[in-house]
Parts: sequence; C-alpha cells; structure tokens
Amino acid sequence: MINYRIIVHILGILLLVEGFFMLLSALVGAFYHDGGELSLVISAGIVTATGAIAWSSTRRSSRDLGKREGYFIVTLGWVLFSLFGSLPFLLSASIPNFTDAFFETISGFTTTGASILTDIESMPHGLLFWRSLTQWLGGMGIIVLTLAILPVLGVGGMQLFIAEVPGVTYDKLHPRIRETAKRLWTIYIIFTFSEAVLLTIGGMDIFDAVCHSFTTMATGGYSTKQASIAHWSNPYIHYVITVFMFLAGTNFMMSYFALHLRFGKIFRNEEFRFYLGSVLFFTLAVSMGLWLTLGCTPEKCFRDALFQVVSIITTTGYVTADYLTWLPFLTVLIFILMFFGGSAGSTGGGVKIVRILLLLKNSFLELKRLIHPNAVIPVRYNGKPVSAQVISNVLAFAFFYLIIIISSVAVMSAMGYDMDSSFGAVAASLGNIGPGLGAVGPSETYAHIPDVGKWFLSFLMLVGRLELFTVIIILSPAFYRK
Repeated sequence: MINYRIIVHILGILLLVEGFFMLLSALVGAFYHDGGELSLVISAGIVTATGAIAWSSTRRSSRDLGKREGYFIVTLGWVLFSLFGSLPFLLSASIPNFTDAFFETISGFTTTGASILTDIESMPHGLLFWRSLTQWLGGMGIIVLTLAILPVLGVGGMQLFIAEVPGVTYDKLHPRIRETAKRLWTIYIIFTFSEAVLLTIGGMDIFDAVCHSFTTMATGGYSTKQASIAHWSNPYIHYVITVFMFLAGTNFMMSYFALHLRFGKIFRNEEFRFYLGSVLFFTLAVSMGLWLTLGCTPEKCFRDALFQVVSIITTTGYVTADYLTWLPFLTVLIFILMFFGGSAGSTGGGVKIVRILLLLKNSFLELKRLIHPNAVIPVRYNGKPVSAQVISNVLAFAFFYLIIIISSVAVMSAMGYDMDSSFGAVAASLGNIGPGLGAVGPSETYAHIPDVGKWFLSFLMLVGRLELFTVIIILSPAFYRK
C-alpha cells in the first residue's frame, strides 16, 4: 500500500524550498528594479502557501517511506517544481503562454537548456536569475538539496537518493546519506563560487558571471545572452567555462578526491580515464577538421573544438560556434557525443560514460566467451568484477534508450519535422543537452515547435533527467500492485 500522506508531506517541504529561492530571485530583481520582482514575490507566496498547507496537514502521517514512495516523490517533485516554477514567467507576461512557460521551466530544472526565448536580453534581471537558478537547483538535484538541509527527511532518505540518482553505482562520501548530500553540495557551491570569481576577473559583469556559474555547474546551458557564450569573444572566458563544464561532467567523487589531493585515485578510475580520453580524441579530431576546412588559427580551432566537445559531452549545451555550419563529418562527431553524457555522479545528463564503458567491455568480452564457451569471464571495472545484475541493468537501459529514441523520432516526424530536426530534438531533450540538429540547432530555439510537441519533449526531458527507470516504473501497472 502506497503511503500517499508522506508523499504529500514531503512534496510540501519541497515547495517551501522552492518558495525560498523564488524570494531570493525577487531580491535580485528588486536590486535591479527593472520589472519582474512583483511576479516573483506573488509566485513565492503562492508556492509557499501551498507547500505550508501540504506540510502542515500531513504532519501526523506515518513516516514509512519505501521505494514506491521514493519514486513518486522524485517524479512528482520535478513536475510540481516546474509547474509552480513557471508562475513568475506567466504572471510577469514575459512568457504569456502556459505551455511555453512550463517548457522553459522544466527545461531549466532538468538542466536541458532548450529554450523558446527569442530575445533573452529583454527579460528582467530577477527572472533571468530565477531561470538560471532553476538549473542550479536541478543540477545537483532537488531531493539531494532537501536531504542536505532538512533533517526531517532523515527517515527513508536513502530511497529518495536512489530514486533521483539511479546510476549504475552511487558512491557515498559518508555512510550517512544526509552527510553525503551536504558534502556534495559543499563541493558544488565551492566550484560555483570559484567560477563566478574567475569570470568576473575576466571582464564578465557580476550578474552574468553568477548566472553562468549556476548554469555551468549544473551542465544546464542557459545563458543571459541570446548568442550564448559566443556573445563574449574573450578566450579567457571560454577556457574558464570549459574547465568548469569538464569538472561538472566529472563524478563528484573525483572532485572530492582532488580537493583532498588524492590524485592517484582519480587517474586509476577507469570512467575518468575514458571520459578524459574521449574529450581529447574528439577535440583533436574536430580541431584538425576546423583547421583544414575553415583556415582559422590553430588556437581558435582548438578552442572552438574543445569548447563544443566538452559542452556536448557534458550535456551543458553552451555554444561559441554553430557546429551545423562545419563540415558534415564534424557535425556527425558532435551528434555522436550527444549519446555519451557526463560521468555517473555528475550533474551531466545523457547515457553516462560508465554505461558506455561497461557496454563496450561486455561486448568485447562476449567475443571471448563465444570462443571459450566454458570459461567464466566477468566484466571488470576498476579492477573489480561487475555483477551480472549491473550488466543486465545497463543492457536494459540501453535497450529502453534506443526504443525511446526511435519511437520519439517517429512522433516528431509525424509533426512534420525532417529527420535531422527530429533526431536533434529527441536526442537533445532525452539527453538533457539543449541544442540539437536542424530546426533546433545551436542558432535556433524551440519556439516554433507546436504545443503538443513541447509537452512531448518536456516529458522526454524528465525521463532523461531521472535516467528512464524512475519515470517508467511509475507508469507501469505492476508498480501499483501489492
């Protein structure tokens, strides 16, 4: 039997958290006083009141929190955050259409970065800050945030953590889940602050520096400029953002080790080596292609290639150049990177590097098993054998991912979009990347997609952010059976 009262209780707490950050955005809006702050205050009042009613009316509920409740809370939490988070855009009339406002907001919370805005600079500072903040909160995860600051979730907190971070493995920095969440958020905040300082030193104003630090560390990609990072031609800014995108796409366990000067553990980690190797290989291939076809300086070719490779593989989605104008072979390389994703335990979306690594290892070992059918040859990761259950999970994930991609491309094609645009929109939404191919390329927006298409892509964003199983489980009839 599902404990619906505890679900409502915790969702109420989550809404209180959202209301607090809306008020923070209202303060930023009040500082600049260019409109939008009133809509943030009213929205914060609505969200806080709703959350307070939900929380107070269920205080005496049973604290039994199992896996089913965990999956429900995580999925509904993201949906509710997006529904209520769209209120400031609607009330301020910055995005008057509800579908567009919801699309922009869930794209923020899922750190996708797909936008319907065609004139970002015209938006008030308070709303731009809230837009960036949605990605920063969604990057580390709403539930992980709550586990870090609200001890009331100590009971059954692990179920929420597993539901929201359902990767192949989740390494805990501390045996207590709340302490783990705190340490993750400490690293997250340190990196965000450091990037903001470095961007300010590079000439970016404080507001833009903070907003871009939010969306870089979340691997979200929302920018305060319509041209994204291409707005700034300063190589220093490009390199700083590239470094922090790479860090955000790295397992936060590796960052924890780096801060404690345990570099040996980092370079012994197979996922990190594969991640770093992939970035270097694709960067060299793309930069060589740019140098041969565009004739740019070696530094400019390398910088554009490195930035776009890191941006796409980490699913950030920032752009300094329109890769659709490059040689088709280079565009194909960028498209391949859309199916990589960041490391497990990072804020990146996508398939995740560790899954690709395990799939490759298992595939090559299968050839050995065919030659030696009686031999027991387990897949090894970081020197340890990987259980058959984990391999089965990875294979199931790959199968579901492929089926969702194929069926979703068919849906987008039925709406009249060509193959490039359909594949681009689906891959970019499910992988939480943002810019795709064709009509949703890096120089385009999602504004032209019909409402039904935006709702469909919003669903894909949610499925991709929660790594398929969390959402698929609650849609299956077996989930509700005793």
